[in-house]
Amino acid sequence: MGKKTIKSETDVVLIGAGIMSATLGALINELSPDINIEIIERLDAVALESSDAWNNAGTGHSALCELNYTPEKPDGKVDITKAINIAEQFEISKQFWTYLVEKDILKNPSEFIRQVPHMSAVFGEKDVKFLRTRYETMVKETIFKGMVYTEDKETLRDWVPLMMEDRGGDEMMAATRMDIGTDVNFGALTRDLISHLQTKDNVRVSLNHEVKDIEREDDGRWEVEIKDLKTGQKREIKARFVFIGAGGHSLLLLEKSGIPEAKGYGGFPVGGQWLRCTNPEIIGKHHAKVYGKASVGAPPMSVPHLDTRYIDGEQALLFGPYAGFSTKFLKKGSYFDLPSSIKLSNIRPMISAGLDNMDLTKYLITEVMKSPSDKLDALKQFMPTANIKDWKIEVAGQRVQVIKKDHKHGGVLEFGTEVVSSADGSIAALLGASPGASTSVAIMINLLKRCFPERAKSDGYRKKLREMIPSWGKKLNDDVALCAEIRKKSNEALKLS
Repeated sequence: MGKKTIKSETDVVLIGAGIMSATLGALINELSPDINIEIIERLDAVALESSDAWNNAGTGHSALCELNYTPEKPDGKVDITKAINIAEQFEISKQFWTYLVEKDILKNPSEFIRQVPHMSAVFGEKDVKFLRTRYETMVKETIFKGMVYTEDKETLRDWVPLMMEDRGGDEMMAATRMDIGTDVNFGALTRDLISHLQTKDNVRVSLNHEVKDIEREDDGRWEVEIKDLKTGQKREIKARFVFIGAGGHSLLLLEKSGIPEAKGYGGFPVGGQWLRCTNPEIIGKHHAKVYGKASVGAPPMSVPHLDTRYIDGEQALLFGPYAGFSTKFLKKGSYFDLPSSIKLSNIRPMISAGLDNMDLTKYLITEVMKSPSDKLDALKQFMPTANIKDWKIEVAGQRVQVIKKDHKHGGVLEFGTEVVSSADGSIAALLGASPGASTSVAIMINLLKRCFPERAKSDGYRKKLREMIPSWGKKLNDDVALCAEIRKKSNEALKLS
């Protein structure tokens, strides 16, 4: 005789214990502390998938150095619209973290954020011209004030000595640098946020629990069917609001909800690997996040970078990521994830997007077939003295790029994050990848406005929001004094120089 299914009720269910659910849970708890929350995670700890430091394809994405956020137009000009937007959103994240530090909710900011210069580096006449134009365009903007550009080899030896050792003197090279860049360990931040939430009587965190189904009830609430993976116990939770923040797995769970807004969405999984430095002497010679230009056909998360990080209090050095292909939607997922996501409503968009992105397919096949020596060749463009004995392969997390319906092409592949919600706002899911984690606070505040409209209109809610995010509703890029004030406050609270 099987175990009896346990039934319970709550206000909010958050599926997935990564940075998105942790951020949304913390926001809800501050803005509406009366709301009951349950967080469901299928693994035995939080932040083990894309939020984990070793899995995350980029840290502290603030558009200071990522060249894929500043595309070159046919006339040679550089479009920095997306970069400004991402930089604004990252400042919103920093303001929320500042508030949490000041309230003693986040105890030690250096555990999750450190100051690390952000640099862009390019090679060859064509790319040097692009970077110079990009710099001249960006430095005029308030939010990018302080950016420095150089083609001088001596300056570069000072900035990145590891990259300049044994480099040919006739090679054309240029770089930009912003000292206000940061490294953010989103795994550590997630753990801190959820640890705080677990101290609340109205918040429950259920690890080793897998969501099996999501169904709409006649009263408008959602019934979330879950299973305890340790005991086999089944549960049914009724909730007024469900957020699906399960990384690549979000698409599969969104499809289970049956909402019409989910129809036509598909996912294209992209895996990855790092080269991780094992030589402390080499690690100590480099202190910057240096981003280059992506290969033709490469997805944005595969932009090569020589990346200083701080993980568990130790400085680390990574290069990559090298893209790959797997049908899994999560690092600890199933090879059946991609096939099981294909439905009648999304098969045409997925086929159309595939046909329109043959360069990406070829690129991924090439990346999968690369040997360790091939991977080392890519590193040597950044670090000519690289030796394979000083590096080892580290498997990164899975990313699932959004495929959506398009009337013109049938389907398009999107490189970004997208929130899909029901018409009444009772269920929402976050799809996509970069720069999600860095912009999580702005994304979740906008989600709350969409899904809790009446609460968001109240005077108390808006007053609390302005307390947490002093610049909310304003553009830092349009106000020099406000931008300086906000950054000064955040730097002091987060212990950044």
